[in-house]
Amino acid sequence: MTTTYEAVIGLEIHAELMTNTKMFCGCRVVDSVEADPNTAVCPVCSGMPGMLPVINRRAVEFALRVALALNCEVQSHNIFARKNYFYPDLPKAYQISQYELPLGLNGWLDVEVAGETRRIGIRRVHMEEDTGKLTHLERGHLERGHLERGHLERGHSQSGHLETGGSLVDYNRSGVPLLEIVSEPDIRSGEEARAYAVAIRQILRYLNVNSGDMEKGVLRVEPNISVRPAGSQTFGTRTELKNLNSFRSLAEGTAYEIERQIGILNAGGQIVQETRGWHEGRRETFSQRTKEEAEDYRYFPEPDLPPLHIAPEWVEAIRTSLPELPQSKAARYMADWGLSAYEAGVVTEERAVAEWLETAVAAGGDPKTVVNWLINNLFSLMNEHKQSIEAIKVTPAGLVDLIKLVDDATISHSAAKTVLAEMYSRGATAETIVAAKGLAQISDADALSQIINQTLVDNPDQVQAYRDGKTTLKGWFVGQVMKATRGKANPALVNQLLNQALSDPQ
Repeated sequence: MTTTYEAVIGLEIHAELMTNTKMFCGCRVVDSVEADPNTAVCPVCSGMPGMLPVINRRAVEFALRVALALNCEVQSHNIFARKNYFYPDLPKAYQISQYELPLGLNGWLDVEVAGETRRIGIRRVHMEEDTGKLTHLERGHLERGHLERGHLERGHSQSGHLETGGSLVDYNRSGVPLLEIVSEPDIRSGEEARAYAVAIRQILRYLNVNSGDMEKGVLRVEPNISVRPAGSQTFGTRTELKNLNSFRSLAEGTAYEIERQIGILNAGGQIVQETRGWHEGRRETFSQRTKEEAEDYRYFPEPDLPPLHIAPEWVEAIRTSLPELPQSKAARYMADWGLSAYEAGVVTEERAVAEWLETAVAAGGDPKTVVNWLINNLFSLMNEHKQSIEAIKVTPAGLVDLIKLVDDATISHSAAKTVLAEMYSRGATAETIVAAKGLAQISDADALSQIINQTLVDNPDQVQAYRDGKTTLKGWFVGQVMKATRGKANPALVNQLLNQALSDPQ
């Protein structure tokens, strides 16, 4: 009989912190991405003998923001530790991290999955330094960009040994402040893993501590996956999955690995504890190396750094400075403004969008109407032009003014879309565009009545057919009036006056 299994998944999320300088030295973090390879380094972050690290206070502050936002217990006494292992991207042959005494413990985060709220425990939030970056080359493959940016020494032949495969290392990223967020093994599916990771990313972006760009490697998500018989409390052998550069890859890679493990167990095999990679092209996982245990890293207190004592007053000052987080903001929008869960989720996904919306409401806009214009019109223009809301020329007050022109029947809803597109491209006000293009509606009842009466006089057969019961001709009459006014007639008023004219006795 085939056994029914359940997945047990814990996520490790590594987030680079957007400080000005690295974790233990004065090298600029921005250069770790923009500078030529191996030029944004100094004796400290490159591990030169005798160099002493100094803790970056701003990085600790950013880490505290995250720990508090994730409902963690902040530890006043912190110890940095050496995590010892040899790998080419680690210049010191050890990483300064935290182990037994991390910054935050016992947090949690609620996530919505398939209409159900799931609480995911957060075991720890701790600080460490990032490693360098390895680029692996397949046989016969040289990346032109690496050659142009100085990966190969002067005079090294392009027909050299790298054409048989190899790896290039860039130490610019080494020493960049890194925050590791470790969940409890409370996740049960790939989609749940995705929902949790998306929620973490959203919080990091709201706190302005991380850009959330997985493609650039500033946010890295690594699930630890095992399966066990349904109902069992015993953990199975786990594998760690790497090379995930999108939330889609996280969900698909996790789902694949779950099924792979179940297939092995049902066939009578055993799971090997290992690190596996996700192959984006083949949509499958592959073995990379044997997975280490914590004991293999030989952690011990970092001798070059003193214990870190965090004052309660500092913690409380940071707690009170935290912004309203997305889940609380969405709940408030639904309660106060009557937004649907979908609408609230869309407009709170990015902090900048939520702030833009609140500015529009403060300028007198009706929340539901402004949200409708945002989601159905402004977002389309932003997507078309690949712009964020911070970069657009349409101001919150400008959109409110446009909406008022529609509410006042000065312009039609259709004309308003044309005006918005013009506002987006030129930055002009709605009133200016309406006047320049002559888009104002005709809402003069007497003037419209004259046009309607003339239309009926010019089309007696259609009038008779309507009065004989062919009421579908009503739309045809509206079209004739709109044509006569070049689309400027107020549609609601046209319909009202037509009803009266067509119902009059012959």
